[in-house]
Amino acid sequence: MSTKSRTRSKTRLSRALGIALTPKAARYLEKRPYAPGEHGRTKRKTDSDYAVRLREKQRLRAQYGIREAQLKIVFNEARKASGLTGENLVELLETRLDALVLRAGFARTTAQARQMVVHRHILVDGKLVDRPSFRVKPGQMIHVKERSEKTEPFQVAAAGGHVDLLPKVPGYLEVEIDKLQARLVRRPKRVEVPVTCEVQLVVEYYAAR
Repeated sequence: MSTKSRTRSKTRLSRALGIALTPKAARYLEKRPYAPGEHGRTKRKTDSDYAVRLREKQRLRAQYGIREAQLKIVFNEARKASGLTGENLVELLETRLDALVLRAGFARTTAQARQMVVHRHILVDGKLVDRPSFRVKPGQMIHVKERSEKTEPFQVAAAGGHVDLLPKVPGYLEVEIDKLQARLVRRPKRVEVPVTCEVQLVVEYYAAR
């Protein structure tokens, strides 16, 4: 799929789910805040409980750019942990390496953050990690490989080029953007995570299956 096609696809998905998945989609939603298609401007008929839960699950998946199987694995882990399952779910997803690369401002979208990891530009505590799903632990340092720092995408990031496009850096991350490094200082708390999702509906979706 070409870059243009991917961009159109992300914008269309953003409109369908009612959330901005990329900065370009955010601008588009400001102009056309309704679902795609010829009936997008008309009021939706009342959705079933299942449809509402399904859409909320899809919203969570889309914001982290993960497959259904990946979300289900993390959900089962969240359910077994102490505390509220929905909050655990988001907190666990937020410790993914690609999510933290995005939050730190190294990338402008989830897809770009994942690409940076897969293409072996990102180190954790000095060791190369090329798995976007790698779970970062509190205290670990995320930074860009020295050879990669000089490339244009990272030069843009180091200059703060994504700051105005992304949410404010959350309190669980300490970031030195000019050095292209960030430390996860503690486990994220759901209330701090810049993700739009009614997590209880996601829990109900899986509980009903």
